[in-house]
Amino acid sequence: MRSFFRIFNYIRPYSIQFVFGLILLALGSLLFMIFPGAAGEMANAAAGESRFDFEVSDYGLIFLVILIFQGAFSYIRTVLFAVVSEKSMADVRKELFSKLVSQEIRFFEERRVGELTSRITADVEQLQSAFSITLAEFIRQILILIVGIGILAWLTPRLALTMLATLPVVVLIAIIFGRYIKRISKKRQDKIADTNTIAEEVIQSVQIVKSFANETFESLRYKRSVDSVVEVSLKYARNRGLFFVFIITVLFGAIFFILWRGAVMVEQGQMPLGDLFAFIIYTGIIGAAIAGLGNLYTTLAGAVGASERILEIIDEEGEFHSDFKGEGEKLHIQGNLSFDKIDFFYPGRKDVPVLNEVSFEVKKGEKIALVGMSGSGKSTIVKLLLRFYQPVSGKILLDSQSLDQYDLRSLRKTFALVPQEVTLFAGTIRENIEYGMPGATEEEIRSAADQANATEFILSFPEGFDTVVGDRGIKLSGGQRQRIAIARAILKDPQLLLLDEATSSLDADSERVVQEALDNLLKGRTALMIAHRLSTIKNADKILVLDKGRIVEQGTHDELIQTNGLYQKLAAMQFDLNQ
Repeated sequence: MRSFFRIFNYIRPYSIQFVFGLILLALGSLLFMIFPGAAGEMANAAAGESRFDFEVSDYGLIFLVILIFQGAFSYIRTVLFAVVSEKSMADVRKELFSKLVSQEIRFFEERRVGELTSRITADVEQLQSAFSITLAEFIRQILILIVGIGILAWLTPRLALTMLATLPVVVLIAIIFGRYIKRISKKRQDKIADTNTIAEEVIQSVQIVKSFANETFESLRYKRSVDSVVEVSLKYARNRGLFFVFIITVLFGAIFFILWRGAVMVEQGQMPLGDLFAFIIYTGIIGAAIAGLGNLYTTLAGAVGASERILEIIDEEGEFHSDFKGEGEKLHIQGNLSFDKIDFFYPGRKDVPVLNEVSFEVKKGEKIALVGMSGSGKSTIVKLLLRFYQPVSGKILLDSQSLDQYDLRSLRKTFALVPQEVTLFAGTIRENIEYGMPGATEEEIRSAADQANATEFILSFPEGFDTVVGDRGIKLSGGQRQRIAIARAILKDPQLLLLDEATSSLDADSERVVQEALDNLLKGRTALMIAHRLSTIKNADKILVLDKGRIVEQGTHDELIQTNGLYQKLAAMQFDLNQ
């Protein structure tokens, strides 16, 4: 429950609306509880046994006034709770998303996309429903229960004692059973999150699924996950059903016994008929309140589980230790890099070293190429430069200062990354290029596209720069996506460039033009280029050859091609393949 009450911190800015809504809720509930008593007194007045000096005709006006005020209270209370729930849950969503995007790369590697999206959608929706509807209804039912029992104790104390004898048992069982149902509800939510994850993964990777003709395999995998959801959901439903059956059986058995006792008391002249009429209505209302409390309690229990999952992420320590609201200033640096005996392995794979005593220096304006077989550690070097991970040992220096001494966001603003697997956002081409420098002018965007050799194919689309690229750029070819990514990097005007197979998806003509643009962009800037196609790095100032996490050779293309080493073998293999 501590997690659930912590969520109330997000309601604090709207505490006036929340408290006023609670007051109106209480007033509306009290007015509602006047109805049965007034109806009973009206019956007593008709029989000449009324406690108050009211005629039967007076009760029509009383009922009308009560209805008008209760309707007004209910409307205003509903609007106030909607304001509180919508705005407070919007704040939860904002903080949750900010916390998500500020997490380290490792955080996302350890969790599935579906699991995280479920937190920001399904769990927040569950909380919002709890605060806008369930919580108010829960409080209202408790008020009705307390006030109703109080009225019955005043009207018919002997019958009220019988009612009170059954209430503690029902409440105790509701609490115990509710806790058990809460665990099943949480398990059900986890199963649903797993199912959503499978669906999202398949949709995101639909080309891979179809290329391997694995539609049936994925359908069966999704079917098994859905079946597990159904299994848990049915268990959840069976237990809730048993819970309600027990309450209804015990509750209505007691009600019928009490009604029988009341009829005997009226027959014996110990109680007015109007009081029995009021008691019957109050008993029905109290019974409905008790039955409703069980359902509302389980719903609130589910909201408690949702709050736990949300706060788990909010409590995670992100990679930005300072306030995440700032953008970070772009550093004014020379661009000298130094790796000093860097050792590294990925978290969770300590038995698999990725880099082993890697040392090299890059002077301002140099173009350094990293080559080697897959898994040799090339991409890991780029990730360490961006501080996606920290070295296990050794130091990385930028202008003779350790990387971890720079503000992380400011550091990353000095780099531009063109990855091998380009990721585009599901907006327009203009928006994807502008991502390199938000707020860029149209002239700057078009200039970047020109330098990336992208303008020609962009203008071939009817919508031009306003063409929607689709989810992850699915509507563009691989080469087109690559050129958009290059234009994005050019627009950023970085001090250091990180090119991970930046021209790998281009045809020969486009590669030549883009390579010329990159050569112009690289002038005066420090750059690290990962390349498998050795033809793209012949003019690099230095080539570092990695093998199993170690630098085994370094030098220019002409120097390395003369040796009988790994670089020469890689070059020979490409030459043979190109033949």
